[in-house]
Amino acid sequence: MTSVQKNLLVELFVEELPPKALKKLGDAFAGVLRDQLVAQGLAEPASVLTAYASPRRLAAHLTHVAERAVDKAVSQKLMPVAVGLDASGQPTPALLKRLAALGADASAVPGLKRAMDGKAEALFYESTAKGATLAEGLQKALAEAIAKLPIPKVMSYQLESGCELPGWSSVSFVRPAHGLVALHGDAVVPVEALGLKAGRETHGHRFEAAVDPVVLRDANSYALQMQDEGAVIASFEARRTEIARQLAAAAVRVGGAAVPIHDDALLDEVTALVERPNVLVCSFEREFLEVPQECLILTMKANQKYFPLLDASNRLTNKFLVVSNISPEDASAVVGGNERVVRPRLADAKFFFDQDRKKSLASRVESLGKVVYHNKLGTQGERVERVMRIARGIAEKLGAAALIAHAVQAAQLAKADLVTDMVGEFPELQGTMGRYYALHDGLSAEVADAIEDHYKPRFAGDELPRNSVGLVVALADKLETLVGMFGIGNLPTGDRDPFALRRHALGVIRMLIEKDLPLKLDALLQDAAAQFKDIGGFDTGKATAELQDFILDRLAGSLREQGASAQEVDAVLAPRPQRLGEVPKLLAAVRAFAALPAAAALAAANKRIGNILKKAPEADAHVSELLLQEPAEKALHAAMAEVVPAANTQFDAGDYTASLQTLAALREPVDAFFDGVMVNAEQADLRLNRLGLLMSLHAAMNRVAQLERLAA
Repeated sequence: MTSVQKNLLVELFVEELPPKALKKLGDAFAGVLRDQLVAQGLAEPASVLTAYASPRRLAAHLTHVAERAVDKAVSQKLMPVAVGLDASGQPTPALLKRLAALGADASAVPGLKRAMDGKAEALFYESTAKGATLAEGLQKALAEAIAKLPIPKVMSYQLESGCELPGWSSVSFVRPAHGLVALHGDAVVPVEALGLKAGRETHGHRFEAAVDPVVLRDANSYALQMQDEGAVIASFEARRTEIARQLAAAAVRVGGAAVPIHDDALLDEVTALVERPNVLVCSFEREFLEVPQECLILTMKANQKYFPLLDASNRLTNKFLVVSNISPEDASAVVGGNERVVRPRLADAKFFFDQDRKKSLASRVESLGKVVYHNKLGTQGERVERVMRIARGIAEKLGAAALIAHAVQAAQLAKADLVTDMVGEFPELQGTMGRYYALHDGLSAEVADAIEDHYKPRFAGDELPRNSVGLVVALADKLETLVGMFGIGNLPTGDRDPFALRRHALGVIRMLIEKDLPLKLDALLQDAAAQFKDIGGFDTGKATAELQDFILDRLAGSLREQGASAQEVDAVLAPRPQRLGEVPKLLAAVRAFAALPAAAALAAANKRIGNILKKAPEADAHVSELLLQEPAEKALHAAMAEVVPAANTQFDAGDYTASLQTLAALREPVDAFFDGVMVNAEQADLRLNRLGLLMSLHAAMNRVAQLERLAA
């Protein structure tokens, strides 16, 4: 008999949920419910799931849910026939005991199935498992969904007095729950959760619901009834879309080319704060626009959850948008209230900006000596001195006197804004305010831009510093952090990286590669490590060798994420290239080589040569023509004499692709050598000569990359 299928609606009505976690909570609640019902055979894999999440509810709507799961035939292995039946075919006590545990007796023995299980014949008991009812299955699914919620912080609370559930006194959940709805079609499913019994009543908007409670007719009417009767847009995505629509429409009402600032995280957070969004236009006094717009934007977004409006040139206007949770006929009181709230925030920003400009950045450098950077690495002032020396060294390798002077000056002032009032209030503005204050002090745009840019790239995909000065200081700053932390053993673990060392390593990699800087990684690390010579307990080995491994590992991961195969990456990085700017060309050369017909054979030959040489520590690259006896070894030596110099010339010119393609001509003589020559000859001089030939070949073939890594 086919079970009736209807749509299912489950809702938990709770107190205000944490806004930054709301979307994740809603998706997890609905997803686990669906997965559990599918696993129990109560829903189909193709059932359509709709997740709902608002500040005061988590809900899920699932199509094609059965009243009872289909019964299933179950075949259970009991034991080998030799154990279950005696010599006369009668059941043994062990078999009878096993059947009793399954609710059967000796009468089931004739019906047991015999089948091979490995090498022995076994007995199987076949039965029918009753499908779960929806009430049973949903109870289990609901408990699982609640248990698996990614709750940022659990709170315990007492149940309301008069609770009819014996044994319940308090529960733990993300927020106190006050209602549970479970509807299969128009019927209530009798389930319980968090001390609540399921019904069909829920609650809408605190102030604007047309009725309270909202009595749900059936599972399919949920979204519409919540909107019409409860004044709530229950769907997170629908609410987010509506807010974005209203923001765009409000910007048009303001006039001109104004657009609300784009911020997905802010939009998500505001969506999680309101149930019935109503976007209003507010404004503040134009005099506040004298403050750097980054300060005003940050205070409006972070503190008030407002959307600043930008003009066509991306400059801040004195208008901003508020997403209200109420829609009064006269919104003037709401607008006025928000304008009054934001004004002191903007006034604080203006005060900080005006006060900070009374002292130059240079005059603040001394104060960094009182700011602790790390208890083992000293103060920010000491750190600045190290960054200055590292920056000077890099600049000397890259440019003329002007670059050196600007880099040293920018490095000296880069952290000075840390002791300003503005950055003290808004740490996110470090660097940004340094640039404004540097320009106010009359410093060059190159130096001012470098002060802001030395934190870049701050995240994956972020832009690099905009000029050479910023590039030098950013490299110096990141190298100082990496070397210092590795030198004192403060390394990142699997899930912890408090000093963002992985991000700093990727920043160094990107700058060296994307700007193709003529700098060697080992020299950079050694020069940086030299600046820590006075630090007690500093481990230079960790700061250079282990850190280099760490950086190359990050590079390998980055290249694989960009589409390079693991074999290609291993081949290029195994020789530990120090000019990271060359890596893209090396990778392209390896890819081109791998496409050649000769590639597989030469990669395999390189692997074979490597294995031979590992067992011959006495070998060197010397070859005597007088000791070349076999035609194949003479032919290989002659081919190498012709091919290797040409390949080396191409390598030295940076044409790595051509160099490998030239070496591909050695395939036939290499194959012939291994077919016709005994490398480990009994005569020591012949053996050493042949090993020398192979060592020379191995060195020539692996200048671009370790080709044996391409062998299957």
